[in-house]
Amino acid sequence: MGSRNDGPQRSDAQRNRERILEVALEELSRDVDVPLSLIAKKAGVGQGTVYRNFPNREALVLEVYRHEVQLLTDAAAELLKTRAPEHALREWMDQLARFALAKAGLSDAMRQIVGTAAGPAQPGYALVVEAIDALLAANHEAGAIRPGLTADDFILAIAGIWQIDSSGDWQAQSARLLDLVMDGLRMGAPGRG
Repeated sequence: MGSRNDGPQRSDAQRNRERILEVALEELSRDVDVPLSLIAKKAGVGQGTVYRNFPNREALVLEVYRHEVQLLTDAAAELLKTRAPEHALREWMDQLARFALAKAGLSDAMRQIVGTAAGPAQPGYALVVEAIDALLAANHEAGAIRPGLTADDFILAIAGIWQIDSSGDWQAQSARLLDLVMDGLRMGAPGRG
C-alpha cells in the first residue's frame, strides 16, 4: 500500500522543489538577503520543505544557479535536434541572454558563496562551453559560420549581453546585439557562397 502513495508524493515533492527554485531565482535576483521564509511563503510551501530540499541558503543559491545552467545547456542539444544549426545557434543565443540576466540577478548571491571568481572558475562554466562547442561544431559542419571560430571567440563576441541593463528594454537591445554578432559569425562562412 505504501508504494501507491509514493508516486503522487514524489510528484508533489518535485513540483514543490521546482516552485522553490523558481521563486528563489526571482526573489534572489531582487534581493540577495531575502529571507528563506519569504521564499517558502511565495512558493506556497512551509519552511521545513525549503530546508528539507536545501539545508542552507548557500545550497539553495548554488542549486538555483545549477538549475539555470542545466536548462541552458540542455536547450542547446534540443535545439540542434529540431532546428537547422544556424537557427539553433541564434535561438540559443536568446536563451543565453535570458540566462545572463538571471545570472546578473544572482551575481551578488553567487559572489558571497564562491567569491569573486568569474569565467572558468565559476560553477557551470564548463557545461556552457560544451554547449557552445556543440552549437559551433554543427554550424561549422553546415558551413553556416566562418571557419575557425572557437568557443572562446564566441564568448568574447557575446560578452556585451552581460552589460545590458535589465531594468530597460533589455529584450530589444539583446536581440539587436545578438543579431549583430550572428551576422559577424556568418561573414565568410563557406556555405554562404
